[in-house]
Amino acid sequence: MIVSTAAAQRRALIVLVLTLLLGASRFISEGFVSKARAAGAFAVGKCGAYGQAFDYPAEAAARAAALKQCKGDCTAVTMKRACAALSVDMANPCGAHGYAVAPKISGSLNAATKKCYEFGGKECVIRAWACDAKG
Repeated sequence: MIVSTAAAQRRALIVLVLTLLLGASRFISEGFVSKARAAGAFAVGKCGAYGQAFDYPAEAAARAAALKQCKGDCTAVTMKRACAALSVDMANPCGAHGYAVAPKISGSLNAATKKCYEFGGKECVIRAWACDAKG
């Protein structure tokens, strides 16, 4: 059977269009899922206490969940499609600490450690970290 060039081009075009439609529908559905669950929070307290919550539908729910996990008087920061990290001074865990929120994990880890040293830490290490959605 001989297929004309025009018919072959039409079939190729149909295959291309279907492929693009499938790819677009997947991209759209994943985008809606990640946006629907893109709230997180990180709570930080004294002596290395922390709480974390990620991929919650709303910031208030994430904040409440993080604060519930944190023991003592804690401060909560929200992270939306980002990462948060907590660094504490291992020489004195109840002393200096630092925390940060950044778009990527590497940025939050570096900034939290830097802040711990800025506040007087001598042996600052990462105590905890969390990323929300695509952070």
